[in-house]
Amino acid sequence: MTAAPEQVDVLGTAREQVLERGVGLSEEQVLAVLRLSDDRIPELLALAHEVRMRWCGPEVEVEGIVSLKTGGCPEDCHFCSQSGQFPSPVRSAWLDIPGLVRAARQTADTGATEFCIVAAVRGPDKRLLSQVRDGIKAIRADGNDIQIACSLGMLTQEQVDELVAMGCHRYNHNLETARSHFPNVVTTHSWEERWETLTMVREAGMEVCCGGIIGMGETLEQRAEFAVQLASLEPDEVPMNFLIPNPGTPYENYPVVEGPDALRTIGAFRLALPRTILRFAGGRELTLGDLGAKQGMLGGINAIIVGNYLTNLGRPAQQDLDMLGELSMPIKELSKTL
Repeated sequence: MTAAPEQVDVLGTAREQVLERGVGLSEEQVLAVLRLSDDRIPELLALAHEVRMRWCGPEVEVEGIVSLKTGGCPEDCHFCSQSGQFPSPVRSAWLDIPGLVRAARQTADTGATEFCIVAAVRGPDKRLLSQVRDGIKAIRADGNDIQIACSLGMLTQEQVDELVAMGCHRYNHNLETARSHFPNVVTTHSWEERWETLTMVREAGMEVCCGGIIGMGETLEQRAEFAVQLASLEPDEVPMNFLIPNPGTPYENYPVVEGPDALRTIGAFRLALPRTILRFAGGRELTLGDLGAKQGMLGGINAIIVGNYLTNLGRPAQQDLDMLGELSMPIKELSKTL
């Protein structure tokens, strides 16, 4: 299949605009990349890898995550098995402080430089913040100097300030999808509320981690819209998730994103976000498998979550570390994140 002229043009333009000047693609340009034919994917991924190497370098940031409070969330995010509004098999549970310390230690033992404490809530109450504070203290008392991030939902300014004082250096709060598509995914809060939390986090000096989920019924146009909306936020990190159709959720019968579409999306997001940490997250195992994961790592990805996710099993951490070794990709040293 011969590529259309506009397809040739968008990658040629991206080479000059993104690779040479470090300027991310526009929404229209991202859409053109997402419409590339399958036979152009290797060229796209090769360019995305060049962009990643030039503007981010060769190192890969490895992260582990743990759920401090699982299930029972009052929000109706249609992809999430932790919502209390859906008949999913996930039930509400808390992790105790010793369990949190063990999880942080195990994460550090993999060579990871980042440990994220996650809670399924609309936003943290005093009990949850107290638990996070005690957990961070206990992790430090254990002699663990791994960087600690949090993902606790929407925040007030006071809560942002508390997290800064605790030593949380990065905060994750995903926009999940394009602003135009968000009301189809969540009805109990707005895209704008999430944006407000992210703005407060950035202004407080914490790093911003913000991504979303591909494959929730969005159009290619909305996927391009999402990429440039993320770029306008200028996040330090963008986790790329692919929908896992969890039982009991409204999306349980949605199809898994096909490998070529996932790879096109990875390449397009790298060209929209040339200087950002782009992290492989949930769903990559279903969507890409082992070979596709390697293609993604060579197509713009420069960070990875190892081990299990919040309610879904991931690959064994050693399997991902072995993959990075096979690809000769160095793991980012903790000293370089301080």
